[in-house]
Amino acid sequence: MATLKDIAVEAGVSLATVSRVLNDDPGLNVKEETKRRILEIAEKLEYKNSSSRRMLANPVGQHHFLALYSYQQDLEINDPYYLAIRHGIETQCEKLGIELTNCYLGHALPELKKVTGVLVVGQPSDGTRETLRAMTDNLCFIDFHEPGGQYDAVDIDLVRIAKEVIDFFIAQGVSRIGFIGGQDRPGKADIREIAFAEYGRLKGVVSENDIWRGGFSSSSGYELAKTMLAQGDYPSALFVASDSIAIGVLRAIHERGLKIPGDISLISVNDIPTARFTFPPLSTVRIHSEMMGSQGVNLLVEKARDGRALPLNVFVPSVLKLRGTTR
Repeated sequence: MATLKDIAVEAGVSLATVSRVLNDDPGLNVKEETKRRILEIAEKLEYKNSSSRRMLANPVGQHHFLALYSYQQDLEINDPYYLAIRHGIETQCEKLGIELTNCYLGHALPELKKVTGVLVVGQPSDGTRETLRAMTDNLCFIDFHEPGGQYDAVDIDLVRIAKEVIDFFIAQGVSRIGFIGGQDRPGKADIREIAFAEYGRLKGVVSENDIWRGGFSSSSGYELAKTMLAQGDYPSALFVASDSIAIGVLRAIHERGLKIPGDISLISVNDIPTARFTFPPLSTVRIHSEMMGSQGVNLLVEKARDGRALPLNVFVPSVLKLRGTTR
């Protein structure tokens, strides 16, 4: 295969000139005749630049990605957030002609002859992580990241979101804020709960007694809110970890005969389609979860194409959407 040096020798110019011509450097100042000669020689020698050679070695259409979901598939029914992530993965793979295999928690990993990249949605177990590392070094975590980790990740900045919600309530004069959330692993708080508790205590508006943790379903939110309200002494504002949980919380508050946002105001996270049709409509932080899936696919393709060694962490933007559950 021809090299830049071969072209430079035949054209009688420097290696740098050949490189800049073939890369269409706008700052290059050489005669048009020289440019044309270099291009003609490159075509004659059937030269392919490095990116072209990488694409020929592993074109996008020959990729086979494994998407591993660290939860059971029925969770997508209770929380459309996860369904949107999968839709983003599948849509982008279809757009790029990438073969995709999905695998959920509780299912054995499929026996695949060749996997060029793995997407891990959520936090995997240590054993699963070791299995995946043996399969390929082209891994990308979605909805989870490890600070200082060695693999790519696409996530949302839950620390910033938790602080933003607390600051919003404080600006409204709220002096006591509660939290109702879920857990990815039994007995372990997730990052939004940790950030909420730490920042809330720093601001003097959060106490341990006002933090409630269960599952990520509407039924869990309903039961937790019922227990909280039954105590009679409850916060006047709530940060709820997800819209699905918040739907259950809303029902418990209505059954108690309390007014929203008059007696209790609340903000949740995700902005699923149902959030606009609850009563009252949910104030929530919009997460572009479908983009999380598509960007994970893009990172795997880019790393395989360019041979990038350094890991990238991509944080998908979010925005607070104020509706009827806040003043």
